[in-house]
Amino acid sequence: MTDTPVDQMTFEQAMKELEAVVGQLERGDVALDQSIALYERGAALKKRCEDELKRAEEKVAAITLDADGQPTGTTVVEGQ
Repeated sequence: MTDTPVDQMTFEQAMKELEAVVGQLERGDVALDQSIALYERGAALKKRCEDELKRAEEKVAAITLDADGQPTGTTVVEGQ
């Protein structure tokens, strides 16, 4: 685990640490107290990743859809 607060991590940092946390928990070679702390950290990391993905999806939607929700940047050629 890093000392970086979860809310300051990039998506990539959070995902990498989440994978490490899951690996440790799956191995089962940590004490119960540490397992609980890892689980809590993992839950926070998962939420961070979900939040960052949602933010990215919203950005993409804002870029590719106009105010009416129609795709922008496409050209419709009549008669084809």
